[in-house]
Amino acid sequence: MKRKESYLEVVDLFSGAGGFARGFENAGFRIVLGVDNDRSAIKSFKLNFPHAIALNEDIKDITGKDIIDLLGYSPRIIIGSPPCEPFTGANPNREKKPLDRLFKDPVGQLTLHFIRIVSELKPDIFVMENVPALAERDIKLAIEDLLRKAGYEEVYFNILRAEDYGTPSRRTRVFVSNIKIRPEISRTRKTVWEAISDLSEIKSGDVPNHEIIYLSGKKLRRITKIRRGKALYVFIGSDNKRFYNYLRLDPYDIAPTIMGSSRFIHPFEDRLLTVREQARLMGFPDHHIFIGGRDEQYNQVGEAVPPPLAEAIAKYIFYYYINNLA
Repeated sequence: MKRKESYLEVVDLFSGAGGFARGFENAGFRIVLGVDNDRSAIKSFKLNFPHAIALNEDIKDITGKDIIDLLGYSPRIIIGSPPCEPFTGANPNREKKPLDRLFKDPVGQLTLHFIRIVSELKPDIFVMENVPALAERDIKLAIEDLLRKAGYEEVYFNILRAEDYGTPSRRTRVFVSNIKIRPEISRTRKTVWEAISDLSEIKSGDVPNHEIIYLSGKKLRRITKIRRGKALYVFIGSDNKRFYNYLRLDPYDIAPTIMGSSRFIHPFEDRLLTVREQARLMGFPDHHIFIGGRDEQYNQVGEAVPPPLAEAIAKYIFYYYINNLA
């Protein structure tokens, strides 16, 4: 199997708009391929990584050979973020039995397709991101078994928190990999207001994805009464945990976890955060642009790997590679 000599080139499966890829590019890697079946998300990916191949395909229809044919070689590093909905406790309709979430749920099976492509290409390093529930015992054992059969004797479930690496919002995720990932934790944390305060002085539309949404009528009247840390809507997940939407942010704290469905109320103004403000809370730079309808843009932000966390992982992998594999 032909290998590219450079180990700085990365393939991103389930790329979305490119949050995971953005962190790797910031760390000095070159993104050569992104794959996603969401048309708007892959358009965003292509806009932000014009040098990369952007493939708008369902991962089920892609093989390792297809990737080799596209690139002309077998990649050394593969990253990706299969959908988390089948596994997360925020989904009240997830399968009751853990293994059914992986093997029965059609969306959960996409994780198996990530593993399939890894087994076909056998990269030097792979990293697969998901919610910590993917590390639940039965699911974890099944994934370990599949990856060992693919030739990876060592499989690690690295639990990392985005806020520990400079992201102004909370986000705990598992990164399944064939190396132990332990990036250096940042000594400082950025608050909501530190992340978005300057955008209040910028006119709507003067920064990409910063179109202000003005509310009216009953919803506006209800929002004006919501205090910091309180929400307009509360819903119950599959594990009876409470989740909040239309929550007014505390400007002097880190933001809660941002999901695709998340909408936040501005700390000081009676309006929702713009897509750009939420992107700031995920650590995206302003030059990273999101394409599609407004809800699609919010989804692309909320479903991404926060770039500061991705960059911390990428830097760790870079030094691991040059010290152990190069």
